[in-house]
Amino acid sequence: MTRLAGKIALVTGAGSGIGAAIADRFAELGAFLVATDVDKPAAEATARRIRDSGGNAEAMALDVTSDDEAASAARTVHGRHQRLDILVNNAGIGHVGTILQASGADLDRLYSVNVRGVFNVTKAFLPAMIERRAGVIVNIASIGGIVGLRDRVAYCTTKFAVVGLTKSLALDHAADGVRVNCICPGRVETPFVRARLREYPDPEKAYRELAATHALGRMGRPDEVAAAAAYLASDDAAFVTGSALIIDGGLSAGK
Repeated sequence: MTRLAGKIALVTGAGSGIGAAIADRFAELGAFLVATDVDKPAAEATARRIRDSGGNAEAMALDVTSDDEAASAARTVHGRHQRLDILVNNAGIGHVGTILQASGADLDRLYSVNVRGVFNVTKAFLPAMIERRAGVIVNIASIGGIVGLRDRVAYCTTKFAVVGLTKSLALDHAADGVRVNCICPGRVETPFVRARLREYPDPEKAYRELAATHALGRMGRPDEVAAAAAYLASDDAAFVTGSALIIDGGLSAGK
């Protein structure tokens, strides 16, 4: 399949998990992939894996919390490739706790990555998309941006903000030829989630309990989220903007 052939795509947080899966899928579909991560060796590993599989990719260090780094990344990408067709704002972090357990510093830390990061990177790349009157932005939000989740107050606060930011951007820039959507995954079995599960006294029991919150009885896979991102990034979704696509195995169906 070559649905993204000739496209230049940048994915933040591409070093592991959902970001790495999106990078792999886009490259399989023919895109040139700019893999970015605050952990440059992790981004380089993703780019190397893509190249070893016959795709085209390069790596770049990017701390999305820095507007200066975001602006520098945009200058570098435009200098090398003259444009960016697809931006995936995937970088994000989590936190477990109620409002009584979360500190202001915890909220600020999540906000700086999950919200300000999307703001910074979008602001850096959007002007050139508007100038070309072409571009696609896909933000990775969460089912925690659609419904409340227990013990995730800081996380849900930031992910609701990502959904709102997505919808506002879509309205503001539809006439500029730029489509903006977000994906709201349920719990996805990523390396981060597996590491957190190992912290429980009984990791297998913890997995079963989390999986049971989904109607399908399991967690999602990164490649399933990547498939949704590929759809939104492609011309197959030419009439889709301002949407929050839920990929949650039925977690929110009864809410």
